Amino acid sequence: MTFLLGSHCPDTGGIAMAVRRAGNAGMRSLQLFTAVPKFYNEKVGVKPERLARWRAALDETGLQAEHAMAHAAYVLNVATPDAEKWERASAGLAKELERSTALGLGMVCFHPGAATDGDRGAALMRVSVAMTRALEGVDGRTKLMVENTAGAGSTVARTADEIAAILDGIPTALRARAGYGLDTCHLYASGFDLGRDEGAVAEVLDEFEKTIGAPPGFFHLNDSEGALASNRDRHALIGEGQIGAAPFGWLLADRRARGVPLILETPHAVDEPAEDDATPDPHDVRMMALLTKLADGAGRGR
Repeated sequence: MTFLLGSHCPDTGGIAMAVRRAGNAGMRSLQLFTAVPKFYNEKVGVKPERLARWRAALDETGLQAEHAMAHAAYVLNVATPDAEKWERASAGLAKELERSTALGLGMVCFHPGAATDGDRGAALMRVSVAMTRALEGVDGRTKLMVENTAGAGSTVARTADEIAAILDGIPTALRARAGYGLDTCHLYASGFDLGRDEGAVAEVLDEFEKTIGAPPGFFHLNDSEGALASNRDRHALIGEGQIGAAPFGWLLADRRARGVPLILETPHAVDEPAEDDATPDPHDVRMMALLTKLADGAGRGR
């Protein structure tokens, strides 16, 4: 079994350079920002020359755009009760879907935000409305995916029930273009003990699939600096955090890891490579080797 392993590669020099760094690391997938993630970017498009460079890099590396995904800006709190902030965040999410569709990406993932007034039910509904607006406004095949959260403060989408509530609020006609993904660090930090024993990962995935009615559409593969149920969203290199390496092998042995992007968001050794340097990050290379080894072991175990 060949997995869609990848990383959120550094995009210094542009998104085309992120593709080349992914290709040079032997990745079959990657994650990227389509715009600077600390801004709403509700008016930022994709210029033709940028799109041409992107497509050229895909051709050079053999990577497929539909196996790549975007991570939306961190500031997009579409759960907020603040009407002005929600409008900007909702517009930013729609524009993110538009940019990602122009690039031919398979999906966009986003953090849904926080119920800052304490009303979690209303917050989940606002996330559904923002997703619906984006999907209605942008035609195409690119999917919009909710990411589970580590559960800090009033953030929503920590549990399978909350993600199900968000997706249930999307009209049936649009539902095929909406989904969710799971971050292993977020799961562990929010209280799901992935390292308890060999059956733990499957039990967690069973819970999410049964409650939501579909398996995850992607995974973020991150170890956790924080302890179980700490609600700390602090990623660590696989095998160097509180989860440990073994649960990632259990995940790769699960049917739900097949055919979906499996993306590292672990620390990089070089945060700002030179703009013309397509060398993959050393930590990414090491993590890819570890995951490949774990995948091989998972294959022999089936």
